Amino acid sequence: MKMKVLSGNGSKKFAGAALSGLMLMGALTGCGVSTASNSKDVNAEQTEQQSTSATKTDAEGKVEVEFWYAGGKTAVGVIQNIVDDYNASQDTYFVKTVTMGDYDETYQKLQAGIAGNVAPDLALIEVDAARNLADKNLLTDLSTYMNDDADFAKDDYLSVFFDQGVDGEKVYAFPAYGTTQVMYYNKEVFEKAGVNPDDIKTWKQLGDISKDIKDGGYATYGWEPMWGEDNLIDLALSNGGKVLSDDGKTVLINSDEWVEVWEQVRTWIHDDETMAVHSGGQGWEYWYDTMDDAVDGTAGGYIGSSGDQADLDFTKVGAMEQPAWDDDSASAPSAEAKQLVSVDASSDEEKKGAYEFMKFFTNPDNQATWSINTGYVSVRKSTQDSEAFKEYEKDHPEILVPLSQSGHASIRPVDPTGGEIYDALKIAADKVELEGVDAKEALDEAQEIAQKALDKVQ
Repeated sequence: MKMKVLSGNGSKKFAGAALSGLMLMGALTGCGVSTASNSKDVNAEQTEQQSTSATKTDAEGKVEVEFWYAGGKTAVGVIQNIVDDYNASQDTYFVKTVTMGDYDETYQKLQAGIAGNVAPDLALIEVDAARNLADKNLLTDLSTYMNDDADFAKDDYLSVFFDQGVDGEKVYAFPAYGTTQVMYYNKEVFEKAGVNPDDIKTWKQLGDISKDIKDGGYATYGWEPMWGEDNLIDLALSNGGKVLSDDGKTVLINSDEWVEVWEQVRTWIHDDETMAVHSGGQGWEYWYDTMDDAVDGTAGGYIGSSGDQADLDFTKVGAMEQPAWDDDSASAPSAEAKQLVSVDASSDEEKKGAYEFMKFFTNPDNQATWSINTGYVSVRKSTQDSEAFKEYEKDHPEILVPLSQSGHASIRPVDPTGGEIYDALKIAADKVELEGVDAKEALDEAQEIAQKALDKVQ
């Protein structure tokens, strides 16, 4: 019986995942459920319609900084706890939280709020959304505060995350936390197959190991990539592939570097049947089922979000970094920041309060708390010096894997078309992974669509 592409059940994309029967807890999927511990937390629909040009204060005379963000149950709770700690730590500012359903809703309502002069002072959004707002000069230039702040330790931020909010001399976003896709393997399957994860240096090696695992009857599949374009983009980047030419005028997603890795993945799934992809289902089901296959031994392992660590059973699975594509390449998967931004229409006092909270949220101890409880990547190097982090690391060495990988990761290339290049890649990925279409054919079609979109914006 052929089982190359598994549909109907699955998990979540670039988000903290959970095993079957558990509720989604990752920060990126955003349930819109708040665990706020104070009555100041409200739903977006309940936000007061007030001008952002005048400084708002609470009943105690503190400058009120309104903060919009999304997150799953765990993430919402951790963020609210950090907010509560900040509010209790000083007497100048009060951060009022407003939870959203997800990042898309946050961005959409943020745009509407800015247009209607009822925007928050602070928001947690994705990289492309932040850049789009920055290009319209709607976000605060945080470098003004950084340059006047003797305590600001820029060099302690991982450049792969910090640089995603920089445009020349302007800093329009703080990295709140990072995410990168890492590898999770079933310890028992690897042990029975005689596989040492430390010996896996390339994806081509992993392809051979997947065949050995299946042929030896140790698991139904040797490995399971996560459905979608993200894994395939990572593999292309680790093979030296680029999204755009150096001058930004040509889309390169059908170059030899891209075609080679995408065609090999197609072969592993559809011809060799040593790998499989879950797809479809409700919400993030495809992600959950991919995780479950690795945990119960149906597959030798899978590639998923760093945020999956919050819910994986590490007595059964282990974690490792993504390898290089082959012996002639270097591992360079993408790493993405989720960003804190300050709305420029806020008053000077509110913007200063937003900046102070950004610093507080990203201090090493709070980043340690965030990583330990969610599995996502700290944006500070010195987080590893936190006593809580060092103590947790003793029994959970897997927490170092995404942090280490981020040190040599690629910044996810910016899509100057507003998303049309990545949309074309998503369609191509489905053709390759689900339909078994030749990779060159799928990527040639994607390149043509993407190039037309790029030409329109140049």
